[in-house]
Amino acid sequence: MKIIAIGRNYAEHAKELNNPVPATPVIFMKPDTALLKDNRPFYHPDFSEDIHHEVELVLKISKEGKHISEKFAAKYYEEVALGIDFTARDVQQRHKEKGLPWELAKSFDNSAPVSTFVPKTTFADIYNLNFRLDINGETRQSGNTRDLLFSFESIITFVSRYITLKKGDLIFTGTPQGVGKINIGDRLEGYLENDKRLDFYIR
Repeated sequence: MKIIAIGRNYAEHAKELNNPVPATPVIFMKPDTALLKDNRPFYHPDFSEDIHHEVELVLKISKEGKHISEKFAAKYYEEVALGIDFTARDVQQRHKEKGLPWELAKSFDNSAPVSTFVPKTTFADIYNLNFRLDINGETRQSGNTRDLLFSFESIITFVSRYITLKKGDLIFTGTPQGVGKINIGDRLEGYLENDKRLDFYIR
């Protein structure tokens, strides 16, 4: 199982970090050791003083494919979940300044909390899904999938040109604006529509 993540897939998020709005998907990867399940607590690493939350919709690949045509791409995922892409923003900034890869800022242990998955058929319109992240009872991020720059199908098509997708792979599809710092003691609650999918603490 591999975790593929899409950066800057909501225009307002790209702008809030002073990044250009991309013309093609921005891809990075996390190892399977980044996965954090079952609402277990996230332990703040000591190598960063500026870990940011990035709430995202996550796709689970349902069958193997490469060079997938966009018209067939919807058949390659059947379930979705809510996830958080934790990012060591201070580490990322240092690496960006030197033109270095982002792995140390994005791929550390437990940096990808994911809720349980639900069938995409649960929702009337996969491209009109509200999702949000509350911290200590206050909404910090909220988004809707209608605002995606690159659709789920176009992401699957793009990635599969370069990387074979296998059953069980996860794709983090990008975060809306409102990212910010987490602190030890915070309670994070993530909602997909009005259903609470994530509920865990920062330790």
